[in-house]
Amino acid sequence: QVQLVDSGGGLVQAGGSLRLSCVASGGSFDNFAMGWFRQAPGKEREFVAAISSNGDNTRLGNPVKGRFTISRGNAKATVYLQMNSLKPDDTAVYYCAGQQNPRTPFNTDYYPDEYHYWGRGTQVTVSS
Repeated sequence: QVQLVDSGGGLVQAGGSLRLSCVASGGSFDNFAMGWFRQAPGKEREFVAAISSNGDNTRLGNPVKGRFTISRGNAKATVYLQMNSLKPDDTAVYYCAGQQNPRTPFNTDYYPDEYHYWGRGTQVTVSS
């Protein structure tokens, strides 16, 4: 059974940084495209970032472009989300997501329904 364990959230002041991690187990990580989504209270789940299974392609949501970076370490079956210049609007629960056997090794989908597995989420709170 595939499991994703996301971590690294916390409380940070505006302008600060956090790095989220997501460790995958139970499957061949090389065959997973990975993504990060977030959900704030009263709002729909929002795409944040995605990285292809081969690591060559990344995609960022418009609100985080220029501030966030997604990367992966296949040897450790881990995907990272480096978040810099954090803003209060970034406050949300962040979820790691895995898409098993994507159509191509370059896929970076941004629809939640395209992902098969989800972490439990990690809270990020940015104070002003």
